[in-house]
Amino acid sequence: MSPPDSVNRPVKTTEYSIRILEALKSNPGQSLADLTEEFDIARSTIHRHLLTLEANDLIVRDEDGTFSLGLRLLDFGRRAREYVEFYDVARQQVDRLAETTGEKVWLIAKEEDYSVHLYKAHGDNPLETSAQVGQRRDLHQLAAGKSILAFLPDDELDTILERRELEERTDSTITSEEALREELAEIRDRGYAFNIGESVTGLNAVGAPIRDEDGYPVGAISVSGPAHRVKDSLLNEELPDKLLAALDEIHISLRYGTNG
Repeated sequence: MSPPDSVNRPVKTTEYSIRILEALKSNPGQSLADLTEEFDIARSTIHRHLLTLEANDLIVRDEDGTFSLGLRLLDFGRRAREYVEFYDVARQQVDRLAETTGEKVWLIAKEEDYSVHLYKAHGDNPLETSAQVGQRRDLHQLAAGKSILAFLPDDELDTILERRELEERTDSTITSEEALREELAEIRDRGYAFNIGESVTGLNAVGAPIRDEDGYPVGAISVSGPAHRVKDSLLNEELPDKLLAALDEIHISLRYGTNG
C-alpha cells in the first residue's frame, strides 16, 4: 500500500527556511521588511523563521538589524565535501594541473541533475570568473558537465534531458537536445569535452570525467582560460593530454588506494 500523499509532500515550513537562506546567500544584509516584501509570506511567519535560524547560528543579525548567513553553514559545506569519495585524491591532481598549465582548474561533483563546484586551483595566469566553490550549475553548460553527461547510462541521460531545460547562458550554449546528443557521442569517442564560450563568453575549457570502478561518472575536472590564449594546439592537444594523465592517476589511486 502506497503512503498517503501527505507523507511524500515537502514540509512547507522547512521550505520557507530554505528560501530565506537562499535569499540571504544571493543578497546578504536583508531586513525583515526586505524579506517580507520578497516573499508572499506573512511578516510574523518570516520573523519566526528568522528567530529560529538565528537561534541555531545558521544566520546572524548585524548591528543594523539586517541578517546574513552564519559561519556555521561553512562547517556543513566542509563536511559534505569531505564525504565525496574522490575529493582528497582529485584535489592533489587539481593542484598539480594548475601548476603545470598555469590555468584555472576546477574539480566538480555530480549531484542529481547538476554539477557542484568542489574545489579550484589556479596557476600564474588564471582568468577570474563568477564561479565559486559550492555553486551548482547545469551540466550541459560546462566542459566538465558535458563529460559527465556523455558517460551516463542512457536511461539516466534521457531522464535528465526530460527534466531539465537546456538553458542558454551565452550565445554559444547548446540549447538543442539533438545537437547536445551529437556532441556527447563525440565526447565518448575521444574521452573529453570542450567548452567554447558556452558558460562564459571569452572562456574556453576542456573537461574529462572521474569515473568509479563501474565506469559511472561521479565527477569531473576541467582546465579553463581566456579564449585568446587557450586555443589551437594548447586547447586541442596539450591540455587534454595533461588532463587525461591526471585522471589516470586519480583512477589508479581510487582503485588501488595509493596517493602517489
